Amino acid sequence: LESFYLDLFTYSHLTDFSGKWKMKSSENFEELLRALGVNVFLRKIAVTAASSPAVEITQQGESLSIKTSTSVRTTHISFTVGQSFSETTVDGRPCTSFPKWETDNKISCEQTLQKGDGPKTAWTRELTNDGELILTMTAGDVVCTRVYERE
Repeated sequence: LESFYLDLFTYSHLTDFSGKWKMKSSENFEELLRALGVNVFLRKIAVTAASSPAVEITQQGESLSIKTSTSVRTTHISFTVGQSFSETTVDGRPCTSFPKWETDNKISCEQTLQKGDGPKTAWTRELTNDGELILTMTAGDVVCTRVYERE
């Protein structure tokens, strides 16, 4: 019975990322792509396409599904916090990702390339007290920060 209450307590205190999100600001996205070795032509296309992504997150407990739509492509990832899963890096390379709760309202995720090498990549998603969603993506020592608000 004790573990039941513990689980109930854990789940009731999880941050809920669910909702439709629109981007308010973005910093260093092109620099991130440059750090990943994306050529200038593709960087310009990506930056334009990613300037107004539509993000939809559904969450049940520790399982999240994140759909990001731009004019160029739609990506969809589903994962459970604490379990590794396969996705692709921002520049499209297959990687294994391991998401974990960094704080009560922040998920951090380390990415390991499945083959080849490149800068170390990771992302975090954090829900702020004023209801904004902050996505950070890192490649080596370059950090891209994108701030979203609920639609």
